Amino acid sequence: MAIGTPLIRNPKLDPRFVSYKLEIRRSKIHRFGLYSLESIPANRKVIEYTGERCNRKETKRRGEGEYTYLYTLDNYWTLDGAVGGSGAEIINHSCEPNLVGRIMKGHILYVSLRAIKKGEELTIDYNFEKDTGNNKCGCGTKTCRGTLQKLK
Repeated sequence: MAIGTPLIRNPKLDPRFVSYKLEIRRSKIHRFGLYSLESIPANRKVIEYTGERCNRKETKRRGEGEYTYLYTLDNYWTLDGAVGGSGAEIINHSCEPNLVGRIMKGHILYVSLRAIKKGEELTIDYNFEKDTGNNKCGCGTKTCRGTLQKLK
């Protein structure tokens, strides 16, 4: 049995979980990215992060791969976007993100932090814990911290 989560090769959007017109295309940050096809006001739900619900043991196993699409829901459950994902799982990290994740009533919602322009890539700060290795950041922003991990 393979370790970790499979690499998403042909990402797709699930329109049931998308609130605005979005499209997947190649990204300058990493592999694929999600782009807005219309202006999005600040403080709006943009997309819901979906995926297979995994317990802690399964999350640990899937997290050992080179690529992961895991989002922690609570102390016990994690969603694996590689299985049943909405398309939100391919949103790239940025040190100056335009989205933030909010957990509400058992759902993970990506909400716009500011107005997002048509054609802009959607990004989120992954805020990986310091003890999760050293993943280099490729966001290219002026305030890039050079890593996906939190500095503090």
